[in-house]
Amino acid sequence: MPAVNTGRSHLAALAVFAVSLCCGIALAGSLFFDEELLDKVGNKYGAAARQRFVDWQNLIETSKDWPDTEKLRRVNDFFNRNVEFVDDIMLWNKIDYWATPTEFLAKGAGDCEDYSIAKYFTLVEMGVDESKLRITYVKALELNQAHMVLTYFESMRSPPLVLDNLKPAILPATQRSDLQPVYSFNGTGLWLAKSRGSGQHVGGSDRLSLWTELKSRMLESPF
Repeated sequence: MPAVNTGRSHLAALAVFAVSLCCGIALAGSLFFDEELLDKVGNKYGAAARQRFVDWQNLIETSKDWPDTEKLRRVNDFFNRNVEFVDDIMLWNKIDYWATPTEFLAKGAGDCEDYSIAKYFTLVEMGVDESKLRITYVKALELNQAHMVLTYFESMRSPPLVLDNLKPAILPATQRSDLQPVYSFNGTGLWLAKSRGSGQHVGGSDRLSLWTELKSRMLESPF
């Protein structure tokens, strides 16, 4: 990709990226971090963070012709392998904080919500139909605690595939008896998950304050 010389180019690119993600518009291959922005990431967060951004951009740029199943596998592996699990209270000094994908990658750490959110937005950017993706709040029965995963519906009649930071293999929900679904959402809706299927639609995802705050931060600042 050719170099961009304008001083504000990286901010414009991030603004387009943030708007596309928040509005649920898939612009596969549009993500572009120029050297100026990458250097700012490196200066603030270190060389490892800079490389995470380079690798993230490369992942998205090379995904154009992949089937959805390959996109799911690559994105799930990328975040599970490159980001460390750290509780919000330790990382952000807050009981619950939903990080943007750029915050997540810059820190190189986050909790289950952050993994699920980053995977969701990355797959949307790679061209996966947003209607097939749900960020799903579950109870992890083996741990006896709340947890969040990303789910992918090939169709509303089939059990969704589960992308999880706890278990690396992508499996159908019917094979994840350790997870009890509670509710799910994406950029357009909110569903009560009374079963392992699609669930009952109960309104817009703007009812979730942490989701609304997350999208606002994405539009205000990249990090």
